Amino acid sequence: MTFDLTAPMFTNETAAVAHMEADRWPNGAICPLCQSDNVHKMGGKTQAGMFACYGCKGKFTVRTGTVFERSHIPVHKWLLAIYLMGSSKKGISAHQLHRMLGITYKSAWFMAHRIREAMAPAKGAPKIGGEGKTVEADETFIQKKSGKRKHPGAGGYAHKIAVLSLVERGGEVRSKMIDGANSAEIRRAIGATVDPESMLHTDGAQFYKFMGLTADHEAVDHSKAYVRKGKKGPVHTNTLEGYFSVFKRGLVGVYQHIGEQHVDRYLAEFDFRANNRAKLGVTDDLRADRILKGAEGKRLTYRQTAH
Repeated sequence: MTFDLTAPMFTNETAAVAHMEADRWPNGAICPLCQSDNVHKMGGKTQAGMFACYGCKGKFTVRTGTVFERSHIPVHKWLLAIYLMGSSKKGISAHQLHRMLGITYKSAWFMAHRIREAMAPAKGAPKIGGEGKTVEADETFIQKKSGKRKHPGAGGYAHKIAVLSLVERGGEVRSKMIDGANSAEIRRAIGATVDPESMLHTDGAQFYKFMGLTADHEAVDHSKAYVRKGKKGPVHTNTLEGYFSVFKRGLVGVYQHIGEQHVDRYLAEFDFRANNRAKLGVTDDLRADRILKGAEGKRLTYRQTAH
């Protein structure tokens, strides 16, 4: 189901706050400062949306303890930005958010990064794969690194940013920027992300060989074929080829250039949409709700995005 841009929660602040409160606290407000449910909502124009906690004597709003904390942007504009970013397959630029929401470009840029933080997996998220499951691994290269220039006639990708993606066949994709496509970096990423009981499928690159990080490993030589018959079914990395296609079209057509320090946040955005796509039965509404859930327990300051 798609969303209605004229819905009250996108145009009315009271409706927007009520929606966010119901989403975060379906059984009644809980103090994010001490987890007490002994709270009451305060009244008056100056304290609209404010709760008081009898447990810790603190005050809080639905923004407290989330990526929205200390933001002066109205909640209804946050909700609209969340729906737009969640439903745009190839992303939406900060310039577009700036125009649609009527806020400054700087605010829109920071807002988008906070939403990407909400889209990122929580710390301690379980590894992908497992016994009887297949994980594909593949790397790609995007824009050139800061300060790097490709010399005429030089080959290779040393001047470009390397990205490694891992996807559980029929499950989640996890992507991250790596310091060059080499055995040490790839071994570290696979060890941190993939369950050791998994079957690993890769292309024929030498740096995937002899890692011994998973129960089994099969490779396909792309100079001969993109799919081959394996021990337990077809061996390929086609799931990631499709993912990289969408990601690169988003970079070229929407974002055009991203700072090296922010690559992982953009990857988290594309991972999130791939893991919550319509083909898996996830509607725009449900995708937005999952972003709101992911916003809890996270903070992102301007300083963290500026460096």
